[in-house]
Amino acid sequence: MVTDAEWARIRKNLDFGQVFEGTVVSVPRPGAIGIFVDIGLSVGGFVDVLLLPEVGEDWPTEGTVGEFEVWWADRRQQIRLKPCDSRYLRHDFTDFVERLRPSWPSEVGRPVPDPEPVTHEELRAAYRSGGPWAGPSPRLNVSQP
Repeated sequence: MVTDAEWARIRKNLDFGQVFEGTVVSVPRPGAIGIFVDIGLSVGGFVDVLLLPEVGEDWPTEGTVGEFEVWWADRRQQIRLKPCDSRYLRHDFTDFVERLRPSWPSEVGRPVPDPEPVTHEELRAAYRSGGPWAGPSPRLNVSQP
């Protein structure tokens, strides 16, 4: 675990869509939680179950090396990642992004802001409802020019 100051420094240097080569280091409960990825920083990377294929057998296994994009980072001292390899994304990823995070294409290349954490329950509720946001949510604090 890093200090809050170190996490703020690392997060400040992250951009949405920034690509890291990483190694899957843990798949604690395939199909249920997500995967942990070592991307060579002092904080861990994590791919949430919501971004991965619905069937755990289709997830990357421990030791898989691949490219991962920065999807989010908040106060949790963990970089949320998205696999670059479409084999490791949910089958309806494009539709999922359009419903849950329609501003994603315009966020790529922008600095990751310092938002309040969004809980898994909030993400799941948004997904079940088809997504509450027509654009960036003030809760997510995604800045637009």
